[in-house]
Amino acid sequence: MLETLRARLAALARRLRRLERRELDAVLRWLERTRNLLHLSVLVFVPLLIGAVTWLSNATAIVSFLLFPPLASGTYTLFADPEGRYSDPWTFVGGMTVGALCGWVALAVVGELGLHSGTVSAAGAALGIFFTGACTWALDLEEPTAFSTALLVLVTGNARLAYVLGLVVSSAFVAATFVVWRDRFYEQRARYLYRTTSGDDHVLVPMSEGCAASGVDPETVARFAAELAGAHEAGKVVLFETVYQGDDDSSSPAEPDGDERTTETVDAVERLAEELESRYDVPCEVIVAGDDRREPSARLVLQTAREQNCDLIVTPYAEDDRGGLSPFIRGLFDSEIDVIAFRASDGRERWRQVLVPVRGAGDTARAMVDFALRLAGRTQPVGVCTCIKRESRRRRAENTLANLVDAFDGRFDTHVVTEPVARYLSRVDSQYDVVFLGSSTDRSAASRFVSPPTFEKVSDLEADVAIVHRGRRR
Repeated sequence: MLETLRARLAALARRLRRLERRELDAVLRWLERTRNLLHLSVLVFVPLLIGAVTWLSNATAIVSFLLFPPLASGTYTLFADPEGRYSDPWTFVGGMTVGALCGWVALAVVGELGLHSGTVSAAGAALGIFFTGACTWALDLEEPTAFSTALLVLVTGNARLAYVLGLVVSSAFVAATFVVWRDRFYEQRARYLYRTTSGDDHVLVPMSEGCAASGVDPETVARFAAELAGAHEAGKVVLFETVYQGDDDSSSPAEPDGDERTTETVDAVERLAEELESRYDVPCEVIVAGDDRREPSARLVLQTAREQNCDLIVTPYAEDDRGGLSPFIRGLFDSEIDVIAFRASDGRERWRQVLVPVRGAGDTARAMVDFALRLAGRTQPVGVCTCIKRESRRRRAENTLANLVDAFDGRFDTHVVTEPVARYLSRVDSQYDVVFLGSSTDRSAASRFVSPPTFEKVSDLEADVAIVHRGRRR
């Protein structure tokens, strides 16, 4: 009875740990989207910074509560759009300060001319806005909050100097915090949040001919995997070969028996491993396993990948009789491990010209960009494009591409094309060595039925095609 209770408690603990990992993975994937990250940053940093300034205003008379409206809106602008037009810290501090000074000067001019009337001078307000517009234009400090500070100085009475000094101090504090956040975290978010930039180092390559469709050479696939793994210091390639262990009565007397064929297979894979280590400067291991099935088993490949601590599988592309993905590749996709199904066209050994067509800035798109950077290195820009149906969507598409590539340290050539993606790829494929495409497994079955995955529409590209699937945690 006690042993049964312990077993049930252990099973419950394992389920809770799996649930915790799934929830954590869901949160990380949510944060990987730039828009969500910015929303969360606004919710965290704007209240904290305004709270800090409030505490400062209570501690010293130099900070006026009249600073809060422009400071809050300016802080929101910084964190909500860190790459935007108004998110330069010098523009932020300078614009608010210039606005306050212009309002102060306007009050002085109105006073000298004897035009002041009422609680708040209408002439001072108009002149302050005019001065602010002229100065921010001349100094290239077009800052919306400058007009707020120019108007609020009109109601400070005799505390105008304290208002301006408090504005400089508080806005500089906010700007300094923003710079640290942007430089140390936001622009480094690929390092902290995106799994592929710190993972996908240990790559398993199924070498069995049965894994691939006709014409796909597993050795070319292994070289592609070595290029990816070799880009990281911790990279490693595992060549996995399966050997049929069932009865084979089909061999003729002149053919080698099963043991001899097995030995020849192992020798060939080991020679390839030595070549990969020498050419791509990456450690390479060979794993050989027996299987009682002639066709490759996705279950056995996944089991080996887990045992070898591999977080990426690069396999030859294969189709079923209807032109869709083979059962083997579909089995690999139904796992927590990232997978690339590679379709080679002419036996390349290096891939420097890389194109990444994307639909958005999700985790699959980021994974493809990371893989592309590994291949292109520091010398070649990576092409990243998106195709739109109408010209009216260009601005939003450009922002999407900017959010996607800004998180990575590399050279990019981004472009938005008003053309169906399949037609565009057929037109430009000769300019590239490899094109990365998403597997579309994150789309619903209905969506894939209405609009088939792009890789099914472009079966005759001159460039190699790498179909990327992001694994899902269980």
